[in-house]
Amino acid sequence: MAGGLVALLDDVAVLAKAAAASVDDIGAAAGRASIKAAGVVVDDTAVTPQYVHGLNADRELPIIRKIAFGSLRNKLLIILPAIMLLSQFLPWLLTPILMVGGAYLCYEGAEKIWHRLSGHAEAHASVEDALPDEKTIVSGAVRTDFILSAEIMVISLNEVVDEPFLSRLIILAIVALGITVLVYGVVGVIVKMDDIGLNLAQRSSQGVARFGRGLVKAMPKLLSVLTVVGTVAMLWVGGHIILVGTDELGFHPVYEFVHHLEEAAHDATGALGGVVGWLVNTLGSAVLGLVVGALVVLVMNLTVHRKKNAEAH
Repeated sequence: MAGGLVALLDDVAVLAKAAAASVDDIGAAAGRASIKAAGVVVDDTAVTPQYVHGLNADRELPIIRKIAFGSLRNKLLIILPAIMLLSQFLPWLLTPILMVGGAYLCYEGAEKIWHRLSGHAEAHASVEDALPDEKTIVSGAVRTDFILSAEIMVISLNEVVDEPFLSRLIILAIVALGITVLVYGVVGVIVKMDDIGLNLAQRSSQGVARFGRGLVKAMPKLLSVLTVVGTVAMLWVGGHIILVGTDELGFHPVYEFVHHLEEAAHDATGALGGVVGWLVNTLGSAVLGLVVGALVVLVMNLTVHRKKNAEAH
């Protein structure tokens, strides 16, 4: 009996060690997957603050909270099951679906630029600032986040594609939760930085108060910069999805052209080659995104928007 108990305890210990090793492996894999998707995470963080820019301070965090929940719902209830099933049964469909999402991001970015250049943004600014529609703001942000989240999840999936099905599922769920908390935690801090500055400005220490006043003055400019960065990020990420996707689907000229420019810039700039090469690739992706987005804007203006304007009149 005692021998049987000792054997049982040994078996339990072996199983516990195996489970602990599994948890460590899953944690490490989730970390690798998250790091690989870091570029898109930065874009997601840059894009989101523009949705609360200009709103009353007391409405910023509630809207960000709604967007964060929408983002997590996107990742866990829609994207995760979809990419797991597709990767298991129809892996060839992942790239075309991502490219459609990339084209949508390009359209969003190009449309913002078109509105700015054509004066539409200024024409509607007073109405939007006076009566911001929270439902529209949240739905637009969650819709854009869906594409960025899909890119994050697919990049992460590619990093753990050799793992067993259950391990992949757990790893991607951890990535989804961790990245959502990270992105919207940072966004929350960014949009409330002016309130932090006001609090610091009221402190007795002159240095702290001066720093607080500087934060308050800097935040409107930072949010305006982030709005521009967010628009560029849409073009960059969307263009990069299309750039890589066309290459994977067998159309190589555009990808090879950008890749050759990247290599030439890398070789010509010595120690800074890695950074310069990345910048060239990023610029190429953004230009492609702008071209694709402009074409989609043109098509939309000649079809859907023209029809809506005709019905309105």
